[in-house]
Amino acid sequence: MAIETIHLAVRGMTCGNCARSVERKLSSTPGVTKATVDLQAADATVEYDADMVKPEVLAKAVRQLGYEVGA
Repeated sequence: MAIETIHLAVRGMTCGNCARSVERKLSSTPGVTKATVDLQAADATVEYDADMVKPEVLAKAVRQLGYEVGA
């Protein structure tokens, strides 16, 4: 188990519900151990098992909600 942390810039969030939606989506992604989203900083911090999930999958999960993602 190789736990890593990534910070994703999430653009397009406008309210607390947006941030909670992104946080729930990331948290429910297999391999993610912890996800927190900071609306003010437009940033998601994700701890994940690199053996189970890749950063591209995390970014895709956020894009599925309609937000833009940058590293």
